[in-house]
Amino acid sequence: MFSTLNTTKAYTPEQVAEMLQLSKNTVYELINRGEITAKKFGKVYRIPAISLSFLFTGMDEDIYKAQIEDENNIKKIENVLIEARKKAWTSSKSF
Repeated sequence: MFSTLNTTKAYTPEQVAEMLQLSKNTVYELINRGEITAKKFGKVYRIPAISLSFLFTGMDEDIYKAQIEDENNIKKIENVLIEARKKAWTSSKSF
């Protein structure tokens, strides 16, 4: 069903609730938590079809895991830089 979604189409929270067999309130909660991307126009939300496909492709989870990995690598890089600076400082004193 979701592989045939028109990526230029936008849905109302009510339509999404029906498609996902969820309550309308649950869809609004998902929007508020950022699990479903939606744009608010005045008092109404519109949910792009691509936002729904992310729910099922795991893209959000992949991005989250990549962010965690990047954060871990930053700590490692900082440690390597600290060691390199110590060595550079030590070797510059020997001149």
